[in-house]
Amino acid sequence: MRLKHLLVSSFRNIEIIRVEPGKRFNLLYGFNGQGKTNLLEAIYLLGNPRSFRNSRLPEFIRHGHTQAVVCGEVESCGTVSQIRLSLEQAGRRVEIDQKGIKRASDLHGKLNAVVFSPDDTSMVKSGPEARRRYLDRAVYTGDIGYLHCWHDYHRILKQRNHLLKSPDKAGLDVWSEKLAGAGAEVIERRQRYVALLDTQLQRHYATISGGKETAGISYHPDGVQTTDRDSIREELLQLFDRHGRSDERYGTTTAGPHRDDLTLCLDNRPLKAFGSQGQQKSFVLALKMAEMENLQSIFSEPPLLLLDDMSSELDAQRNSNLMDFLTSRDIQVFITTTEPSPALLAATAHCSVFRVENGNLTSEGNETHE
Repeated sequence: MRLKHLLVSSFRNIEIIRVEPGKRFNLLYGFNGQGKTNLLEAIYLLGNPRSFRNSRLPEFIRHGHTQAVVCGEVESCGTVSQIRLSLEQAGRRVEIDQKGIKRASDLHGKLNAVVFSPDDTSMVKSGPEARRRYLDRAVYTGDIGYLHCWHDYHRILKQRNHLLKSPDKAGLDVWSEKLAGAGAEVIERRQRYVALLDTQLQRHYATISGGKETAGISYHPDGVQTTDRDSIREELLQLFDRHGRSDERYGTTTAGPHRDDLTLCLDNRPLKAFGSQGQQKSFVLALKMAEMENLQSIFSEPPLLLLDDMSSELDAQRNSNLMDFLTSRDIQVFITTTEPSPALLAATAHCSVFRVENGNLTSEGNETHE
């Protein structure tokens, strides 16, 4: 999968940028606040319904403008497609080859991109919500059906919570049954994905860290011991029943997939408590590499990799291990950093270098090392 051409207009601090990215490595450097991450965000939005920065729609539009536009020419499995994203205060519109799409799922798989940013690393020490958000986004990228069941679960959850807040609780059992059914599908798909991710994570963490520790990730939904959907549904019904009094007392559903968490470990010890900053960064990056491997197995080609603020995320040795991994694979990579270090350029065989300043992009040519 390749991004062959990119046009960004009136997006955040960017007035207008046209660029033909390099086929392999693209290095975007400049001081903080110049627009490097904005460019990565624009690329990411071409293939995803939500930003990796959890931004609201009005924040995308440049001050004083009414619309932001992102256009990309994408090559996938030998076919070239045009994706156009228009962002306005009232909503967004996506066109693929000049035809508007009606559902977010229609965009699925058109431009796969995995992003690694400082915000991703913070999920290790954050609360369960951040890890659930990561998990839900990761599952969706490779499983188009997950978006539907996730929305279905949260729609039913909203109705059940509304009933819990009302004086009349008639019909609560019906909504509990519906929530258990939708929740069982969410849990089953999460379980399947995390089991696959764990195996890939261990291998990629060893690549980055030099094999010094063993990484692990697991998902153990509250009150659920089984893995088939019908059994999960029954266990969720029992869970809702046990929490019935507290649900009515607080006026909300106090247990279920919307409150589950991921367990992240190194050598069977909690990463949050025992992992150093470097180990935590390496762990999250290994997760991203595992995501890439999963997407490649599904779509038969690797996704784009977006590495944000790389200079601050990994030490020299881990950077070197990462670059060795990336240069051995046919992946289009976009890297942002404050300065193009000689070590980074030397690690890549072909690297297109761009300077980003005040929302403008200047090509500084290609660095080639054979």
